[in-house]
Amino acid sequence: MKKGKILEEKEGGICPICQLFIPSQLKHHISIEHSDEELAQAVIKAKSRGMTDEEIGRTFGITFRKLEKIITEALGANFTPSISPRKIKRWSPEDFRKETTTVWSFKKRGDWATHNPHYRGNWSPYIPRNIILKYSQPGEVVLDYFVGGGTTAIEAKLLGRRCIARDINPVCVQITNDNLSFSPPQSLFSYPLYEPEVSVGDARKLSDIMDESIDLICAHPPYAGIINYSSSIEGDLSNLSFDDFLGEMQKVARESFRVLKRGGKCALLLGDARKRGHIVPLGFEVINIFLEAGFRLKELVIKRQHNCKTTGFWYEKSIKYNFLLLAHEYLPVFEKPVSPSLKEEPLPYHPPLLLTPFLKREIKDLESTSVWLFPRDKIQESIEENVSQRYGSRGKLLFFQIHSLPNGLIDFIREHLSQLTKGSYLLIQTRDLRFEGYIIPLAKHIYDILKKEQKLWLKEIIIVAPEDFPAPPPREDLEIIHQYLLLYEAR
Repeated sequence: MKKGKILEEKEGGICPICQLFIPSQLKHHISIEHSDEELAQAVIKAKSRGMTDEEIGRTFGITFRKLEKIITEALGANFTPSISPRKIKRWSPEDFRKETTTVWSFKKRGDWATHNPHYRGNWSPYIPRNIILKYSQPGEVVLDYFVGGGTTAIEAKLLGRRCIARDINPVCVQITNDNLSFSPPQSLFSYPLYEPEVSVGDARKLSDIMDESIDLICAHPPYAGIINYSSSIEGDLSNLSFDDFLGEMQKVARESFRVLKRGGKCALLLGDARKRGHIVPLGFEVINIFLEAGFRLKELVIKRQHNCKTTGFWYEKSIKYNFLLLAHEYLPVFEKPVSPSLKEEPLPYHPPLLLTPFLKREIKDLESTSVWLFPRDKIQESIEENVSQRYGSRGKLLFFQIHSLPNGLIDFIREHLSQLTKGSYLLIQTRDLRFEGYIIPLAKHIYDILKKEQKLWLKEIIIVAPEDFPAPPPREDLEIIHQYLLLYEAR
């Protein structure tokens, strides 16, 4: 037997900590015979050598949450230490093009300059690059108050923007400074480069930043306990409950509005969560908070995971327990108005349409994530087939298309709620609209209207988009190509 090979627990194997052969009950041996400190050291060592989370879980008999706890307590932040310094191969992405639609997906995460995936949950550098190029000019000031591993700061430096980078975790500040320790040849750039100002700071308290002094805010907030970025730092929003997180984000929104120049943009990447088999709509709730602070919604982008089609274990679980794996995030781009908000004129009225989906063909591979991509000419047919097979066979299904917000919408829906018995579904198909240069987020508005209905429980938020949409040429506004399916379960 090769040294280090881990056998099934019933057979035994080489203990990854003490390197002794244990004939049986290997995981029991690891947990009993070794201290927490020894386990933590072995896990960190395995992680730094490139072992995946799944492999670590099998080898050491620990859960993902336990792995996360070990890393944050041992290192002070949720990141993977690198064995050796990263060698810079290029200073910009290959074949880069600006995004021109409202659905963003990046086949490659991005590894130019010092970008790396070692900080858990950090965003693809393609996101801040697109935002910075679209909404700021060289020499202007970009603020990221959740800088984490430094992705935004790296892009701001490469793109000739001045950057203020903050994080409540001192370890993140050190990681960011390490990732910024590069000096690209000035000859590659047609603009001067600036070193970002990196320091420990709280996004809720930006008192050292003057009113209306920031041109662009570009940040990736934590998602209310989905990933813990520290273990004991007071004020770390990643350790809060859903309600507490939203309360603190109100402070972030107010400070963001104060420091941003009029006409300036604030872009945030937000995600939803799941609890008890149902959606926790964190994205819509944070959007509401920023709108209430005075912002207007300039764009609402959907960021999807690439190659997120599930197979095997997770596909079977998705079908058996009737849930979708979350594969979408929201990238709202807010604007601080130059002048008081314009009076919104009534939008064209489109009456709600009650649909009766039926199964035209049996689908072998049902959609199992929260992002559904279909050929442009078969979108509606594919939606109805998936909906009919997945939800229509489980009881009563009410399916509406709603493409405006008429007065009395809630009364219209309530007229039909009596048809729903416990465990049956209400499905609403809708899309975002653009009015005088701003987004009217119909899906969010419908969610706001229905969230007080005690009979309804939000089960899924599904994003539907064409898989073959040709990229339009760049313009001021993005082409809206996505729509939503809001699925409610009757209590």
